[in-house]
Amino acid sequence: MGQKPSVVRVAMAKRVAEKWLQERVAPEYRLTVFPSANSPKNLPTLLHAFRNSETRIAGIPPITDLGIRVHSEKVCIWTSDREGLVKLNSWLLKSGCETTGIW
Repeated sequence: MGQKPSVVRVAMAKRVAEKWLQERVAPEYRLTVFPSANSPKNLPTLLHAFRNSETRIAGIPPITDLGIRVHSEKVCIWTSDREGLVKLNSWLLKSGCETTGIW
């Protein structure tokens, strides 16, 4: 049979894993958008262009780590930039979209 792992090695591996995670983990904020008839046409394309600094939205600085996933009746977006997402949420509400709010 195999030998049991050393307690020292296990503790050291846990510390290394914890340090690695702390260096790479960032908070993430999500928002789900439900476009309506009054909302901007082709919203996912507009959000992609906004993320890539190809277009501007209401003077909001581009959110470079904006993630976008398109579903049949909704668009899910996420980022680590909470302030930018709050501004984008405000613009989306003014544009006629319904949102779930930031969570």
